[in-house]
Amino acid sequence: MKVSDEVVSSGNINDGSTLSVFLGAMEDTLHLIGPQLDQSVTRVENNISEVWLNVKKDETPPKGIVTLGTNTVHLNTSWETVVGEKYPGFAYVGLISYNSLISTQTSVMEETNTGGRTAEYYLNSPVVTFCVSNKKTEHLPEPVTFTFTHQHEVSESKPLCVSWNNTKWTEDGCELLHSNINHSVCSCDHLSTFALIMQTRPCPDDENNIVIKVIGILAVSVGLVFLSLSLVTFANYRRSPRLTNTALINLCLNLLLAHLLFLLTQIFLRYIKPLQVLCAVLAGVLHFLFLSAFVWMFTEAVLLFIHVKNLTKLRSKKEGLNWKYLVVIGYIISLIVVGVSAVLVPDGYGSEKCWLKTDKDFVWSFLGPVCFILAANTLLFLSILIIMTSTLKKVMNESLKTKRTERDQQLFKSVVLKTMIQFIILGCSWVPGFFTGCSKVLEMVFLLLNSQQGTFIFLIHCVFNQEVRLLYVKWWRTLCATHTPKTEEDPDTTTTKF
Repeated sequence: MKVSDEVVSSGNINDGSTLSVFLGAMEDTLHLIGPQLDQSVTRVENNISEVWLNVKKDETPPKGIVTLGTNTVHLNTSWETVVGEKYPGFAYVGLISYNSLISTQTSVMEETNTGGRTAEYYLNSPVVTFCVSNKKTEHLPEPVTFTFTHQHEVSESKPLCVSWNNTKWTEDGCELLHSNINHSVCSCDHLSTFALIMQTRPCPDDENNIVIKVIGILAVSVGLVFLSLSLVTFANYRRSPRLTNTALINLCLNLLLAHLLFLLTQIFLRYIKPLQVLCAVLAGVLHFLFLSAFVWMFTEAVLLFIHVKNLTKLRSKKEGLNWKYLVVIGYIISLIVVGVSAVLVPDGYGSEKCWLKTDKDFVWSFLGPVCFILAANTLLFLSILIIMTSTLKKVMNESLKTKRTERDQQLFKSVVLKTMIQFIILGCSWVPGFFTGCSKVLEMVFLLLNSQQGTFIFLIHCVFNQEVRLLYVKWWRTLCATHTPKTEEDPDTTTTKF
């Protein structure tokens, strides 16, 4: 205790790495001292910290509730959690409360980004380390709860329960159960060093924003309707034997499933969030579906590049990849990315909204491939523009005209233009997501653009396509003819009278 007082008072703890070493040394010391103590309760206090150790040495493992506490924090757990699977004849639970560690860690808190949005945070409680004789404390069978007394009254800011992870604070494994002006109750599924932090410039609470929720549900529902119409259209209509609808069909299918799952998840979020495994699984499926949509958008760009590049070449037979290979490639890439992400960071799925967690930069397992695909698509479409410009100049040559009719040229120009517009709308609509921060305007723009992806696809590839419009007219006439009531007269008799 004297050494810890000197270390903290000297001001040597000025970065996250040094703090981790200090906290680890203090915890290891408790593990060494705990089994040696004969007294059931030991409390030591100095200017910097306060230690409380509770020890049980019986033939049978202790049971029941155990509570440790100081003037500013109280821990509640059970002796079953303290003992664990094996009982060596003793059990102990310890608490270290650092009352003066706050002033030395201001710089570390400014670097913290727990909510996925850049902001500054400050500690509103003492830093507390909990340790028990149980060696397996990463995933406790039942969570431990602790109550912090606020050092500053809470008004608008929402407290965050955090634990120390190497060099920064993280919300992973902890949640806020209750909070008022003076106290906050936290629950964590592991043991570590904990604290309560506050955001200096908090973002508005999304949970109470009914307007955004309603607009989001309506917007996503409208997008789902048009995605369904687009999917039915592409499945029943092929523009040309030289071009395949495989990419468009799978793009619409993935967007349809992703937006539908996202909509259902947000509607029933309050019921899904407590089920952490289900929440993590849904986040993984959403990760796969949205990533697959981008892969199919990239596949469509590659197919277009191949077809446009062959405009000036004479081809006697159909070229391109078989649609079966396209399906395998289109989904295996996303599956590999999600699988590797899940293996490397198994607890990266299941945020507050059942999406990717922002700590450990896990969200880049989605943003990274998306940025790469957007950059690759940009290069492909620039190449397509150059090739198309050069080809359209050569089309004036009569020999080339005989090989490619004017209708073929118009078809390719139309397809390229529409797909490029689709890329701008579907791909670039994710850009505002990088800069939303606390801006409700950008968040609303991001929500509307992404929810209406199906609407944009329907307008570009269906409404603005004359042949598809004729197909709709044909379907409508067939539908009307089916529902037209038949007369009771015999058809032959009617014809004779006429």
